Amino acid sequence: MGTPELPPLPLTGWQPTRDTIHGYARLLGKLRATYAPRQEHSWHITLRAAATGLTTTQIPGPGRTFELLLDLVRHELVIATGSGERKAIPLRGQSLAAFSDETLAALARMGIDPPIDCAPFRDDTPGTYDVDAAARFWQALSQIDTVFKRFKAGLRGATGPVQLFPHHFDLSMNWFSGRHVPGIDPADAENADEQMTFGFSTGDDGTPEPYFYITAYPAPAELFRTALPKGAAWHSASFQGAVLPYEAVRRASNPSEKLFEFLQTVQQAGAHLMTR
Repeated sequence: MGTPELPPLPLTGWQPTRDTIHGYARLLGKLRATYAPRQEHSWHITLRAAATGLTTTQIPGPGRTFELLLDLVRHELVIATGSGERKAIPLRGQSLAAFSDETLAALARMGIDPPIDCAPFRDDTPGTYDVDAAARFWQALSQIDTVFKRFKAGLRGATGPVQLFPHHFDLSMNWFSGRHVPGIDPADAENADEQMTFGFSTGDDGTPEPYFYITAYPAPAELFRTALPKGAAWHSASFQGAVLPYEAVRRASNPSEKLFEFLQTVQQAGAHLMTR
């Protein structure tokens, strides 16, 4: 990941476009969740990185499989079925309600009528879609996805997929220590496993700039005394965890190694404390 491949991404410069894409991603997550088998940790609602954007991956629909791809290179939603049908809907900054109507109408013409509650997608406020901003976001996210997958490949123990959660609009993955949290029913799949989460956020109310984060559940007190790589800091305002600003990674002489060092440093400290 060289500097030309990791563009500036200040949230103030593209937040309206970010919010529009976020809304579109939420609809795709809802459609995937309608048919995909339920998975723990809500992994059945997430999107994955494809070559040109964010995909639902193959969805087992009624009588046929289908896939939705939010293509951030060609700037269109692509709907494809296992029987070869294909429909592309241009991303124009249409309101979430209009995008939802177009998507559901296209699916209906393919014989797919998802039984979803459309109420969360009825906002008819016109959106914003700056193609340059969308392209920069995808340029960054695709490179970050690559580093996360390289990091994941080197971990021992169970890990979750590298995936984008539509509700938070963050790319993340989990590592599990292999132990259960004391006092929690082992049958509670959502809360029983000790784990760490590694993620990337484009920015939020608590931190209005893009950043990388690492959290642990439950977090050993000693973890917060771990020395972090330059530019990173322990955060406790809106959540407890390690934070590394995106800009610190972007400006590093070797951004991919800077990010990898951050992920590896905190994971190794957490693994030592959580499995000893």
